[in-house]
Amino acid sequence: MSTVLPSSSSSSPAAAEWQPVAFDTGTAYGRKPPSHKAELTEVGAGTPIGELLRRYWHPIGLAADATDTPRQVRVLGEDLILFRDKSGRPGLVHWRCAHRGASLYYGRVEEGGIRCCYHGWMFDVQGHCVDQPCEPDGGARTRGRVRQPWYPVEERYGLVWAYLGPAEKKPVLPRYDCLEVLDEGETLEADDNSIGGGGPRIVPCNWLQHYENVADPFHVPVLHGSFSGTQFVALMGQMPEVNFESTETGVMITSIRRLEDGRVFRRVAGPVLPTLRVVPNPRVAAYGRVESIGWVLPIDDHSFRIYTVGRVKEPGDLARVRSRLNGKLWEELSEEEHRRFPGDYEAQVSQGAITAHSEEHLASSDRGIVMLRRLLQRQLDALREGRDPAGVSFDADAPPVRFEAGNFLQGE
Repeated sequence: MSTVLPSSSSSSPAAAEWQPVAFDTGTAYGRKPPSHKAELTEVGAGTPIGELLRRYWHPIGLAADATDTPRQVRVLGEDLILFRDKSGRPGLVHWRCAHRGASLYYGRVEEGGIRCCYHGWMFDVQGHCVDQPCEPDGGARTRGRVRQPWYPVEERYGLVWAYLGPAEKKPVLPRYDCLEVLDEGETLEADDNSIGGGGPRIVPCNWLQHYENVADPFHVPVLHGSFSGTQFVALMGQMPEVNFESTETGVMITSIRRLEDGRVFRRVAGPVLPTLRVVPNPRVAAYGRVESIGWVLPIDDHSFRIYTVGRVKEPGDLARVRSRLNGKLWEELSEEEHRRFPGDYEAQVSQGAITAHSEEHLASSDRGIVMLRRLLQRQLDALREGRDPAGVSFDADAPPVRFEAGNFLQGE
């Protein structure tokens, strides 16, 4: 926009005419309110992505978290109680007692289930009411009419898994080749430190902001390789040649880096449905197939955490791959150091509780992000059309899922 202003420096007729003056354009004034892709971010029951995620199993805790002390967990926006009865069976029930609504967090775990502190009603791991001590004969005639809301759980790889979807669509809990076939001297280790999240166990932003990060190989040499110093190894600071490939269940990303001696470092990683982080060790401790996989657990619309299982030689090996900034773990940094040495946590959380997708300007380097969003959209379409999403199986004898991911050195 422009206008004209009178000149006061001359009395001549020509100078007195209005002269054009250019104003700044493109300022932030008048911006439309930002918006986010609700169908891909909001995970509550009944939402598009919430219903999609409910068609898969999710890790909700370490196996050691299920004890005879009730534990509060929040999964996909639902508040639940995890426990293990005195017979050793894990259970996952809604927090509010079906009788009068007292929280089962204050319940007592017994041989047959969890007993409410208010009137003593007891529920087994499948929510059946098995005792009503204030009723005649322990409620033998009436307790069968009451069932505490519950979800199926299974244990595998040192984790407790839950299925929060429709009972008639419950798939088998998958097995993974990289966790089933162990090399000599290896054992499995489960970790709940949100490895890969770059911060505390619970990360206060939407799950998709992290899940998409797995499809973004170009942030590695910038954020992890130069901006905040070398967080992994110097090799990861080299800008790679990248190939993106869509698969039925994910995005396979191959990053090529060329060494001075002519050898080629080929790194294969990527996100896999429903929330898997299939990422080989960024410290490149060894070459070969991927050592660990992680699952991004959406706690609610504004927070997530990550559970990881991997093959290790020594206890604690998984925790040793955590990022270090300025030579320190995230929780050891001062506020000033967080500002000067940002990592994944700062880059993702600073986008906001849910990033404003309407404000993005995606470029060619964001191809993996676009492919991942399209993959998720295809699964939403499948649900709308009454089909099962990719990656679910109802075959208990199905072979373990195999990934191409890993760190590979070629041309030796």
